[in-house]
Amino acid sequence: MGLIGMQEIMETVSMVEKQHLDIRTITMGISLRDCHDPNIKVQCQNIYNKIITTAKNLVKVGSDIEKEMGIPIVNKRISVTPIALLADAKTPEDCLEMARALDRAAAATGVNFIGGFSALVHKGYTKGDTALLASLPQALASTSRVCASVNVASTKAGINMDAVAEMGRIMKKAAELTKNQGSIACAKLVVFANVPEDNPFMAGSFHGIGEPECVINVGVSGPGVVKAALENVRGQDFGSVAETIKKTAFKITRMGQMVAQEASSRLGVPFGIVDLSLAPTPVVGDSVAHILEEMGLEKCGAHGTTAALALLNDAVKKGGVMATSYVGGLSGAFIPVSEDAGMISAVQAGALSLEKLEAMTCVCSVGLDMIVVPGDTPAATLSAIIADEAAIGMINNKTTAVRIIPAIGYKVGDMVEFGGLLGHGPVQAVNPFNNHEFVARGGRIPAPINSLRN
Repeated sequence: MGLIGMQEIMETVSMVEKQHLDIRTITMGISLRDCHDPNIKVQCQNIYNKIITTAKNLVKVGSDIEKEMGIPIVNKRISVTPIALLADAKTPEDCLEMARALDRAAAATGVNFIGGFSALVHKGYTKGDTALLASLPQALASTSRVCASVNVASTKAGINMDAVAEMGRIMKKAAELTKNQGSIACAKLVVFANVPEDNPFMAGSFHGIGEPECVINVGVSGPGVVKAALENVRGQDFGSVAETIKKTAFKITRMGQMVAQEASSRLGVPFGIVDLSLAPTPVVGDSVAHILEEMGLEKCGAHGTTAALALLNDAVKKGGVMATSYVGGLSGAFIPVSEDAGMISAVQAGALSLEKLEAMTCVCSVGLDMIVVPGDTPAATLSAIIADEAAIGMINNKTTAVRIIPAIGYKVGDMVEFGGLLGHGPVQAVNPFNNHEFVARGGRIPAPINSLRN
């Protein structure tokens, strides 16, 4: 059988068929920096042409690899240069045209999402940033595949509180414009601190300015596989738990590396990174929350959850880095509520609150993700939630983010249906006390002392 033994083949088949192992995404990053033109119609045509030419074979190659290797590749996606970089001489209406050009290109290539309707404003706004942010609610509401992200903070720069305040208002507008669809526009918008330039996962993916002309990045997924592995070490100590997760993460990442290299070779595009993040789905048996519960917690959110998540995140990284030399993106464990059956159950049982989720983000990948709150939540409260999460990222020198949906017309306890991988989210309670004056101060929260590392 050569290097691969029959036992390994059978093990992989079992992972795929019974434990929901998959490649979550092959994401092609494409630079649009050569698409500038004084005429917005020409610029939009340049953007469309560049994407459909570069990514014309992406979906086919992904599907071919999937069939040949027997490994599900759930999503084929595209990320592009932050569109604000192409908007410095453009208006908000022009940015809206670019968003629609991205949407048309995504449809033409067959990908499910295109990321990069983005701006990096952690230290302030350029003209392009201002134009893009002004267009954001309408752009997300009038497109189906375009995803947006805004970086409002970094360890080096501090937190741009003017941008934080604006993002709360933008979320409310985007929610209103799509209120008949559960305010789904907000599910396509992520607000970051310390954003990575090579993240293959949506909605926060974009093609960073340090990236090559074109690149292939892969995101793996395997919560069900980790859960199944831990079932074999019930009652054993945490050293055994960590070792088991490490070995399992190695196998999952090795598969991701293999698929990434194959896609890179067939497309003639450089291989970038494998993102090690455990990405759950709404399918039962594919939950990060259930991994934490397998460690001995009655429900995710019980005291001990943050410690369990810290162990999981660290062990996944340790196992993953042995399997690939190029680790990037977010790499850890996602905890999106609406996309994880165990998280949804924990919220409904009263075990998991917004405050506990925030505590968990100190030790996991990303942050407050796919959380639904009442539609009457004030914009200032949304901004304050973003500020708290940005502070965790800034102080701890890690990526954090907020993807929160103020579902218009919904109240605490209601369920909002998004469909597909976005799942369905229970509306969670938000601290009712006022923070308007705090958010209204504006300016920048200075970078912490640990930013002085030179």
